[in-house]
Amino acid sequence: MGVEKEKLNTSIIMDEDEFNRSIEPILMKKGKVYSEAPVRDPNEINTHLKVGFEDVIGEPSSAHSFDRVWIGSHATFELVKFFFYRLLTTLLAVPMAFTLGLVFGVLSCVHIWLVMPVVQSFMMLLPSAQKIWRSLMDIFVVPLFQSLGKCLSSIQIDSLPKKVMSHIT
Repeated sequence: MGVEKEKLNTSIIMDEDEFNRSIEPILMKKGKVYSEAPVRDPNEINTHLKVGFEDVIGEPSSAHSFDRVWIGSHATFELVKFFFYRLLTTLLAVPMAFTLGLVFGVLSCVHIWLVMPVVQSFMMLLPSAQKIWRSLMDIFVVPLFQSLGKCLSSIQIDSLPKKVMSHIT
């Protein structure tokens, strides 16, 4: 009915080629034209954040709003998402980068200069400690459990007495 028309209008509003052509004169003023934006997520750690209008809002075929309302809400959604992302990154990106750089710097330093030397020291001592532990187990624990096993091996368990069985059934 109007679905084909709304998709066409939506693609015109949100067409990336049109967006790129509209910012080309701005980039040309600086003397260079950038053909492709740099990849800012090369390891794709934030693929779950690629949220579009269709991922959030969907109208079933039984309930459609007016085509212009749908197109306007789509444009509003994308514009507000874009604006607030830019606003929040402008306010928070540098302080968060500073904080995270500090945290990861401290963690790296602690891991390199404290954790790994301690772990390597324990790894060097473990063969000696393993021999001592095995000797202690052989002297104290193994004989205890062997004698308990021999004592308890003569116990036999038969079925429950008939009196108990009559109460169960």
